[in-house]
Amino acid sequence: MTATETVGNTKFAELGQVVTEALERLGVPGAAVGVFYEGVEYTAGFGVTNINHPLPVDDQTLFQIASISKTFNATAAMRLVEQGKLDLDTPLKTYLPDLKLSDPEANEKATLRHVYNHNGGWAGDYFGDFGRGDDALAKNVAGMADLPQWTPLGTTYSYNNAGYALAGRAIEVVTGKTYEQAVRDLVLDPLGLDHTFYFPEEAIVHRFAVGHQVYFDDTPTDVKQPWALSRTSAPLGGLTTNVKDLLRYAQFQMGDGSWQTPDGETVQLLKPETMKLMQAKQAPGPTKNDWVGISWMIHQAGEVYLIGHSGASNGQMSLLQIAPERKFAITVVTNATSGTNLCGEVAKWAFENYLDVPAAEVEYLQLDSDEFGAYTGEYRAILSRVAIELKDGELYLQSTSQGGFPKPDSPATPTPPPVRLAFTSPDEAMMLDFPFKGGIIAFIRNEAGEIEWVRFGGRIHKKQ
Repeated sequence: MTATETVGNTKFAELGQVVTEALERLGVPGAAVGVFYEGVEYTAGFGVTNINHPLPVDDQTLFQIASISKTFNATAAMRLVEQGKLDLDTPLKTYLPDLKLSDPEANEKATLRHVYNHNGGWAGDYFGDFGRGDDALAKNVAGMADLPQWTPLGTTYSYNNAGYALAGRAIEVVTGKTYEQAVRDLVLDPLGLDHTFYFPEEAIVHRFAVGHQVYFDDTPTDVKQPWALSRTSAPLGGLTTNVKDLLRYAQFQMGDGSWQTPDGETVQLLKPETMKLMQAKQAPGPTKNDWVGISWMIHQAGEVYLIGHSGASNGQMSLLQIAPERKFAITVVTNATSGTNLCGEVAKWAFENYLDVPAAEVEYLQLDSDEFGAYTGEYRAILSRVAIELKDGELYLQSTSQGGFPKPDSPATPTPPPVRLAFTSPDEAMMLDFPFKGGIIAFIRNEAGEIEWVRFGGRIHKKQ
């Protein structure tokens, strides 16, 4: 064993202790973690797959990775861009002539770049269920005609699931294949991702995790249902995989677009300049310190440039973070609603201990209580509403689910406790309490200078 591997093993053992403690404290039944460090992979599983039918989680256990799937969508699309079949700046209507969006400008001018930058402007949380047939995605796109246009095309970041369905349908049209088959041919098979699947019947023959609801009171944790998302969610969040495949995928993403096949042949899946384009800052992200590339969420942590994506399925939360210049990656997959907190804590520890990037010191702005009035009120989006109230001289945020995920008729999820807010910059505030501790919300003003929106969970919510 080399000195590097010895250090890597020691660090990973310490990371395992962090995971084990967080599992217990946060009530997460199971998780798996993978780290790529100094050219070596480290993987491990923790806890159990299912509280009702428990099996130990190992590094082969399949988890739903939800929105991390969006980066596979974009990677497939960029292969088609290089083949001349798609273009980032050609209107989507070129590929989808029957496209009908509610806003005329968006309908005629929206592009793949708008989709991958999350600034299309239309309501983004649309999860239509049109069965399991090969026409499901086409039907889903047709059902988007009534989605309201909230902000002008290309002007405002608001996390947009629906846009990725449009991209997925465009991939179907130009390849003549189903979306799932196209991504398998363009990305999964070339990279040898043999344990990465779209369909539940593929996953069910392997060890797999199920999602769990962890409540904010003494209600016992239970299994979330349904397990499978609708087929229309494939382009925006449909993949199931394990940490070993995710690390393999991460190694490709931190490279020059080439890949070595099992028989030793090197193939160029994407040009180096395409890889750089995907990972470059394309547009503003959810906060002043974040950007978005071609599907990748970008953050500058000290001197370390990070690309990544999180995932939130029905009780399965995940995270993939890559430092391409440092050849480092970490992925965390969990099977509980509180797994988001575990992912964040584990990633924070990894940045500090593998990359020597300490958590940034936060300086809070001191606002007079009479300045808080402009921010208070109720704000609404599709899946949730947010109430911001002034209590005892402090601002509090109360979020409430309105249902609608993973299917249109899905009930609301449990209401979390209110959290305190503290401003970190003009019109941006940090949430100080569990379960959103450390998250940033942003208030967005209209042309008159009045606050019209709050961006919470990446989505803009309109003031009522």
